[in-house]
Order: sequence, then C-alpha cells, then structure tokens
Amino acid sequence: MLLSNMMRRVIRRGHITLIDARGRRHEIKGQIPGAHVTVRLHDASRHWSLLFNPQLTLGEAYMDGTLTVEDGDVAGLLAIVMQNIENLDQHWAFTVSGRWRYLTRRFAQANNLLRSRNNVAHHYDLYDDLFDEFLDADRFYSCAYFEPGHDDLERAQATKARHLAAKLKLEPGCKVLDIGSGWGSLGVHLAKLGAGHVDGVTLSSEQQTYAKDWVEREGLSDRVESKLKDYRDLRGPYDRIVSVGMFEHVGVGHFREYFEKVRDLLADDGVAVIHAIGRFGPGGSTNPWIAKYIFPGGYIPALSEVLPVVESAGLFTTDIEILRLHYAQTLQCWRKRFQENWDKVADLYDERFCRMWDFYLAASEMSFRYGGNMVFQIQLTKNQDTLPLTRDYITDWERAHPLERQ
Repeated sequence: MLLSNMMRRVIRRGHITLIDARGRRHEIKGQIPGAHVTVRLHDASRHWSLLFNPQLTLGEAYMDGTLTVEDGDVAGLLAIVMQNIENLDQHWAFTVSGRWRYLTRRFAQANNLLRSRNNVAHHYDLYDDLFDEFLDADRFYSCAYFEPGHDDLERAQATKARHLAAKLKLEPGCKVLDIGSGWGSLGVHLAKLGAGHVDGVTLSSEQQTYAKDWVEREGLSDRVESKLKDYRDLRGPYDRIVSVGMFEHVGVGHFREYFEKVRDLLADDGVAVIHAIGRFGPGGSTNPWIAKYIFPGGYIPALSEVLPVVESAGLFTTDIEILRLHYAQTLQCWRKRFQENWDKVADLYDERFCRMWDFYLAASEMSFRYGGNMVFQIQLTKNQDTLPLTRDYITDWERAHPLERQ
C-alpha cells in the first residue's frame, strides 16, 4: 500500500497502526519510541487523497468521519504528525504543494476591506453561544499568560491583560486603541486598569453587538467604545495602541500598510504592543485545511518577515517577548471545555462541525507543542526615550496592580 509505505518513510518517532478501508492492518513504527494511536480509514478514496494531499485530506477525513482514531484520540495522532513534521516536509506532496502555496500566498492573503470583512465573518459571525462553550468567562480568544503554579484559564487571561497593560505602561487618562478588539475583553480590562478611554475596532457585527452590551452592563459606556470599523479607516492620535490576535489576519502583502498605519495613529510619545502568533522558522505558507475551513486569508508570520517592515515604517522595536508554550496550554483548556460541551455545540450545528472544531483545536495545540509555532509580543515606539532604560517598570507595574483589584 503506497500510503503506508509513505508513512513509514516519514514517521520516525511514535507508532501508528493504520487499518485501511479493506480492513488490513499496517504497523508504522518509528525508530524512536513514542506514543501509539490506531487510525481506521472507512473510504478507499482516502488512501489516494492522503497520499497526494495529506495536509488538506487529514482534517477533511476526520471531519467527514471517513477517518477515525480508535486507540487514543485525534490530538494524539496530530502530536505524532507534528513530531515528525520535518520529515513530512520532505515528502514530495508537501514540497510541491508548499512551494505553490508560498508562491501564491500574496494572492490568497490579499485582504482588502471587503475580503477582510468576509474572512472575519467566516470565523467569528457564528452562533454566539458557540464561544461560551469553550472560552473563559470574559471571552478572550487569544493566548493566555500562565504564571508558575497557576493553571486556571480565567486567571491566566486576566494576567495576560495586565501583562499587556504593563508593557503599554498604561497611565491614568490614556487614550487607547485596540485593533481587533473581539468581544471587548481587553478593552474592559484596560479600562478597569486605568485607561481613560478605549476604542476597540472589529469587523464582526456579532462581536460588536456583544461588546456594546457588555460595556453597558459594566457601566463603562463613557470610557469604552466598540466600533464596527477597519483599522485602516481610523484617525489618531492614540497614546497607546494594542493589537492581540489580529495581525495573523493582515496578510503578508499588507504588513507595510499595517505598521505604517500604526505609526500614523500613534502619538509621538506613545507606546504600541502587537501580540500575535508567529513561527520559529522562516516564512512559509498557511496550512490548506486551516485556510479553507478556519481562517481564510490568515497567515502566521516569522519575525524575520515582520521586523524589516517595522524598521521601514520608522518605528523603534523596544521590546520583544516570546511566549513558547502558553498557547498550547490555552488551547488544551479550550479543547477540554469544548469536549465537555460537545452535545451543546452539536445542537447548534452538527457532529461534522464538532469534529471540525475538535480537529482545529487539537491541531493548533500540537502546532505549539511540536510544530514550531509561538506567540510574540512586540513593543513599539516612535522615539527611543519614550520608555525607561530597563524592563523593571513592567514588573513594577504588575506588582502595583494585583489581580485581586480587578
């Protein structure tokens, strides 16, 4: 069987028992011991599609139920895949499709105003109740920040908000812009931490409606505003600019436009912090399954692609922090909650949707554990002397704002 032969060439760590559509068992054991899963294929056509287009087919087969995991679960299967990703990248099907996606990525990520709105609606304008089934109580849909000895998701998300506020050197009365504000989580937290006024912008009408209602319930309508607007249409200046989990939706062809707009919106003595998913390796392309089903138009950048654009925009990079496994832990929490509420999500959609979301969360977690993904926080200013000489002010700010005060 060609598929099992291909798998034997690329799986060098771990053990996969493959049961093909004819009921034949194939043992794929890597030279390096590791976890074991059993995978069953129920459709013979998947033998060929997995061979020729594995990155797209694996997720589709799991969604459709033509691939099931019998010993272990899909997260265990994806962990083995990610631990062998360097070998998989050398497989000819990965090489050919990867090069083509790289060559055409600017077209795939041509996120003009209309396309950006459509891409956002694809993922975020779903049934509102869906996100309550797996996110924290404040609906942060981005990497949390786990302190040593604390694994509570709610606390970790509040800690992330405080960490960003400290890096912004948030001061009473600051006018803040939150680019890609989602359901308003960060804006509410920043207002409670002392921001004078927060403008949040989103392209999702569902998110804006939720954010406005939440802000009103909190009694913050005079200090926090959620706008259904593209950041490119804004006018400044703002004392502080923060963007969390939005830069991944910009597209490689729009990096310069993004940072030049941040520059134009930022006050001369202002501070900006960009929090986004990145990759440890060089620039590449978006996984085709993710691009088709989860985040159309999205792209995870390498720092080597980002920093030259920051420099050309005339901004100073004053601090960079890499969060390595925080997002893996966040996604693990999300997936556990999602599975606990599987039946509720199935009532909203169907079993295929649940398997799609389960695959997305599991694949994302394993991409941070084994696949070379990370989160970066880049701090930017327009002048070298805007911030103190050492990073002590970040710790000092956090100590002055313990979580219990929120």
